[in-house]
Amino acid sequence: MRTVLYILTTLAVIGLAFWAYRENYATQAALADTRTLRQDIREAHERLAVLRAEWAYLNRPDRLRDLAEINFDRLGLLELRPEQFGLVGQVAYPPDPLLPITNPVDVSSLAGDVTEESRP
Repeated sequence: MRTVLYILTTLAVIGLAFWAYRENYATQAALADTRTLRQDIREAHERLAVLRAEWAYLNRPDRLRDLAEINFDRLGLLELRPEQFGLVGQVAYPPDPLLPITNPVDVSSLAGDVTEESRP
């Protein structure tokens, strides 16, 4: 009987060691994936910061003004004047649509057996 117990204990220890070994390598793989993902996110943030800086540089008002003056004849741009803008009250908004009644409700059926004769 002791021999069977020793064999079962040995097999349990070997099984737990195998499980711990697999879990260790699975954890290491997950940590490596996490590191790679964090590195990718860090690089994406750096690229985004560079793109924002380039966008700010290209959209400087003095640069855009110079480009508009250089290409004025080709683009056919006109200067903005206050008369070109309207007031909010002048905007014609569309009316709210009327919702059709598709299922009329019989009010007298909701009140129970109330008839015209029993009403005060």
